[in-house]
Amino acid sequence: MGLPLQLNGTMSQPTQDSCLNRLLRSLNPDDFCLLRPHLELVVLSLSDVLITADTPITQVAFVERGIVSLVSVAADGQQVEVGLVGCEGMVGVPILLDAERTPDEARVQAIGLAQVIPVSAFSEALRSSPRLHNHLLRYAHVLSVLATSTALANGRYTLEPRLARWLLMVHDRTESDELPTTHRFLSLMLGVNRPGLTGAISVLERSGVIGRQRGTLIVRDRAALLALAGPSYGAPEAEYERLFTGPAPGVS
Repeated sequence: MGLPLQLNGTMSQPTQDSCLNRLLRSLNPDDFCLLRPHLELVVLSLSDVLITADTPITQVAFVERGIVSLVSVAADGQQVEVGLVGCEGMVGVPILLDAERTPDEARVQAIGLAQVIPVSAFSEALRSSPRLHNHLLRYAHVLSVLATSTALANGRYTLEPRLARWLLMVHDRTESDELPTTHRFLSLMLGVNRPGLTGAISVLERSGVIGRQRGTLIVRDRAALLALAGPSYGAPEAEYERLFTGPAPGVS
């Protein structure tokens, strides 16, 4: 595991219209200009750790492509995913809340790209523009709704709806129907044992809802996933739609 690879000198500073990250695109142009000189495009490689638990956060990342898992880590090493970040969001929300560190980790689960900015420059931009700060705090709210929805799903729904919900959230944040993952990683993220997870995946595969290749799950019937996930899916997505211009990922 390591830090993202910088693409030094390969691209000029981004224009707002060229950004794939929806938060950056949603900013007031004057606020984007506060961030623009400090943004740097980096590669997100599998298992890169963008935030290490209980360690000062050094940069904020606006994901352009790929997926970052937000993982709660207990003192005994037990882990479970509490959120996902793709092109709709940012990694480093604690900085918005004046917290320099967090007990959680941010770990790349699907390769991609991100625009990163040092915390010092990001914090200065927030101080310069309350409008920018308030706008991004809306995303912090969406992320908190995602965490509470995950807790509700884990505590009150059976494995198959939870698996369907997770597949939908990953599908929302990818550019194809192929979702890179492994049983080991997925069991860790969902907080379930591997035999149970294998059984749930097999049920979905036999019914034609998903396909499976080594290291990849393939969404074949999104409507069936939506039906299976039921009310466990959709609240954070609807909240994103309510607070930001344009449809949220996965919401039509």
